[in-house]
Amino acid sequence: MSKILVTGGCGYIGSHTLVDLIDNGFDVISIDNLINSSADILEGVKAITGKTVQNYPVDLCDKAATQAVFRAHPDIAGVIHFAALKYVGESVEKPLLYFRNNLDSLLNVLECMVEFGVKNIIFSSSCSVYGNATELPVTESTPFQTAESPYARTKQMGEQILEDVCFQEKGLNAVILRYFNPGGAHESTLIGEAATAATNLVPVITETAAGKRASMTVFGADYPTRDGSCVRDYIHVMDLANAHTKAVQYLLADHQEKNCEVYNLGIGEGVTVLEAIYAFEAVSGVKLNYEIGPRRAGDVVAIYANNNLATSRLGWHAKRGITDIMRTAWAWQQKRK
Repeated sequence: MSKILVTGGCGYIGSHTLVDLIDNGFDVISIDNLINSSADILEGVKAITGKTVQNYPVDLCDKAATQAVFRAHPDIAGVIHFAALKYVGESVEKPLLYFRNNLDSLLNVLECMVEFGVKNIIFSSSCSVYGNATELPVTESTPFQTAESPYARTKQMGEQILEDVCFQEKGLNAVILRYFNPGGAHESTLIGEAATAATNLVPVITETAAGKRASMTVFGADYPTRDGSCVRDYIHVMDLANAHTKAVQYLLADHQEKNCEVYNLGIGEGVTVLEAIYAFEAVSGVKLNYEIGPRRAGDVVAIYANNNLATSRLGWHAKRGITDIMRTAWAWQQKRK
């Protein structure tokens, strides 16, 4: 039973990945400083899996505290690095905070991996690295355009750091996973997206439907898209979680061709913001109160994935679509009420 360290394990994607890893026979530990999450989510993980996950409430920007976790677990076989600040709008307002947190934490994790002989890392990247892409769907070789936010730039820089470190540290293997837009919840409704100040579209929709918000805003309806709203590729969080398990298995089996590889994780089709709203209304039977507002700083016009590489190399397939995302997200929101 290989031990995997999950940084940001109490977060939305991290907690669902803990479940998928445990379901596939892995031993897991978590590092999460809980500034944007809650350790309570681990009770849901335990209820689903029957396993208690130990979380270290460590700030990864504190190198000594990070080293202590690695020292306490000399049998770590790999790291999945989720931990980062992630709010696009906040990053525009506080760029120094995002650069300091997201880059220092990654550097400390990598230095600890080298120091303690941990060979494998899965890095949580983002489709935001592509910027306003010149081709759709994007492939892993689509050139980066200018980052539309400091958050996106930290992901571009994080990828470049990994490429350089892996080039120098020949024993270190990395898989970079570029996520598109995760949504939904575990079918049990025991875990889901529990942000204290939701900014992602799906929880904003469900909170509006539940009456936690009086209304919601569609940021821009004048984009050059089929209905004027932004186009995104929405992927169910459990499909996304499973991709991390597949990537860990891939690295531990020494199947990689290069010691730093990149994969897109999306379902391969674009959905507009308005189409996502209509999908939710169809699933829930609830009419949403929304308004059309101005464009939001940091948003790209359209982005969706070509996921052929993840399918062929990792053996990963997205099994769920926008309807499943909205159905499980709404069930989670109702359970929280």
